[in-house]
Amino acid sequence: MSPKPIFVVQLHDARRLHYDVRLEVDGVLKSWAVPRGPSLDPTVKRLAVFTTDHDLEYASYEGVIADSQYGSGAVIVWDAGVFTNLTRDDRHQPVDPAVAIERGHLKVQLHGVKLNGAWAFTRTGEDWLLVKVRDAEADPAVDLTVTEPRSVLSGLTIEEMAAS
Repeated sequence: MSPKPIFVVQLHDARRLHYDVRLEVDGVLKSWAVPRGPSLDPTVKRLAVFTTDHDLEYASYEGVIADSQYGSGAVIVWDAGVFTNLTRDDRHQPVDPAVAIERGHLKVQLHGVKLNGAWAFTRTGEDWLLVKVRDAEADPAVDLTVTEPRSVLSGLTIEEMAAS
């Protein structure tokens, strides 16, 4: 395990375009599909659908998944970095990320190329919400999904990856 756990956001053009937000927890990537991508606006709640765990090696995957396979379509690494767990219990004691996910609330500080600052994942029944915490990195005027379309690894857009 790395000194700080990693996170990755992969833009994935499968049945529909979405962002896969993945956090390293207990040696795997815990994953949420976020259809509209992360927002820097703390008033915006983004649907985040909890999906299957992925191997850590998948964090650097870019390419086109063949049509006959699950998740077929183009994938780019839209953002990547490390994160700090900010989740605390009622006594302000740290809560392990795996336990926090099981309980339905995880708060993390992202240190990425594009995404920085605190974010909260909160389970609401079957699904989750991803919300930007009000901090110095919050900026309702900026939509990184529009202004920053390129991979942090290859520099390609999702359209360029699909065409390659």
